[in-house]
Amino acid sequence: MSLTDSDAAALAAHALAYVHPGQVIGLGSGQAATAFVHVLGRAVQAGLRTTAVPTSEATANLARQLGIPLASLEDVPAIDVTVDGADEVDPRLDLIKGYGGALVREKIVAAASRRLVILVGRDKLVPVLGSRGKLPVEVVPFAVGFCRRRLVEAGYAPVVRKNGTAPVVTDNANLILDCAVSPIADATQLDGKLRSIPGVVGTGLFVGMAHTVLAWDEGRVTTMARPASQLDEDGGLSS
Repeated sequence: MSLTDSDAAALAAHALAYVHPGQVIGLGSGQAATAFVHVLGRAVQAGLRTTAVPTSEATANLARQLGIPLASLEDVPAIDVTVDGADEVDPRLDLIKGYGGALVREKIVAAASRRLVILVGRDKLVPVLGSRGKLPVEVVPFAVGFCRRRLVEAGYAPVVRKNGTAPVVTDNANLILDCAVSPIADATQLDGKLRSIPGVVGTGLFVGMAHTVLAWDEGRVTTMARPASQLDEDGGLSS
């Protein structure tokens, strides 16, 4: 079942345990991430010292309204922990993100983070990435026709994402092509293949980036962690 707003709020409250005073926090986008911003805002109002780096203009605006101090990636050397959602999570904790449209900024913030905590409902847990049949790909507007033809040739049936009749424009002033996919055998290989197309800015494949996934399932939180063998000495993901 999908998360209700109350489920998302409970899950977000659980995620606050990963935040410590004085840390820099990455703020994701989407339902679960928005719930976490509200939880963090209340903690800040209660005296928690923190600085946040948002992954979208919508998240930034909400954080400002809640009194959360913001910074850019130019202002901080690293992000201690990022809390975000996902559209698919496989058993290895690899992800598909971007149904909400902020995939490239989300990936940049995730890459700058020492820890990435993902909040999802059980409906987002899949046996293999691609199970929901859609992979977002962000492209520069100048290249959309070229990228679409290349993706058609590769068998991915891309569709320009629209809001009504107008194309959706990302915070980076780019467009999103939603590609039809079947279960993905090698997500790393596919990510590299798609990013090699000139004009593709990034894909919704987040491989080897999540450290922890908190999944809401019928009133309980299940915690899934990436194996310690895949983490370096500082707790980050090994290359």
